[in-house]
Amino acid sequence: MANTALTIALADYARIMPLVTGAVAPEGVDLTVITGRAGSWPDRAGILRRTLTDPAIAAGEGSMGQHLVRIDRGNRDFIALPAFVLRNFTARDLYIRKGSPIGLVQDLAGKRLGMYSWTASGSIWYRHFLRWCGLDLASIDWWIGEVDVPEIAAPNASLPAHVHAAPPGRSLSELLISGEIDALYSPPKPLRYHPTEGPIVRLVRDIQGTEQRYFQETGVYPPQHLAVMRRDVWEKDRSLARRLTDAFIRNNEFFAAAQRNFPYVTPWHDMENEAAEAAMGRDYHADGLEVNRRTMEQFCQMGHEIGLTSKLVSVDDYFAEYLASG
Repeated sequence: MANTALTIALADYARIMPLVTGAVAPEGVDLTVITGRAGSWPDRAGILRRTLTDPAIAAGEGSMGQHLVRIDRGNRDFIALPAFVLRNFTARDLYIRKGSPIGLVQDLAGKRLGMYSWTASGSIWYRHFLRWCGLDLASIDWWIGEVDVPEIAAPNASLPAHVHAAPPGRSLSELLISGEIDALYSPPKPLRYHPTEGPIVRLVRDIQGTEQRYFQETGVYPPQHLAVMRRDVWEKDRSLARRLTDAFIRNNEFFAAAQRNFPYVTPWHDMENEAAEAAMGRDYHADGLEVNRRTMEQFCQMGHEIGLTSKLVSVDDYFAEYLASG
């Protein structure tokens, strides 16, 4: 039997390169991978849009948060695969203006905090981190808008009544520097960020120590994007869900082995790998459902608690089609 031709779209993360080069491939599939370029944030946003709108793309990178909302609304046009192409801790993404009296995350109580999206996966984990720090999320005055660069923010067509949209034509960085908001949560570094000179600096000083404590206490290395597949593709051959997920699992193993065997990406990459594995275990970036179940339970719970879903979406419901794939 001839192989199935499948085209997927992903940002150009280093970790997915074994799939891109063909070093790893799904069983019985001739895989074509379309990627972004040079770590471009607008390219990545375009990849996410194309995954959802281009019928030539069978599967690709999708927002975990947006899929959570789709499931809650009964929209199952796409199915989720437990292949988490993007993970990132969130203490590093919290910024203030240089000279701000805010010195601790807890000082954000009662303050104005800007975010690039209300529903994006990253913004759900941002609130998970803030709550872990002891903040009452209801005490924060939320502002949503572009950080600096167009096409980074997820659509925010309908914000809750207690959430503000940034004024038209004003970026969150501009509002932060002018003192109209007090802090900013952003995945890309704001253009006017500088670690010491500012005018935008990070709030959390011991980023690595804080994020390691967060992991030790929650077990979460926050996944933010995962692979989603068009439902019509899945219905034609349900085994593709398992075969593609298995390829992502093997891709991770291939990539991790390469980092251990040739740790020359940065001058101290070898030691950084050893430190990460000592703190988090060798499988901290593993794909697959069961190894990520506890993390997904916290994600779905957080989404419900902050009002993104009308009911608690279970992990098995989130991955229902994958589980039905045999």
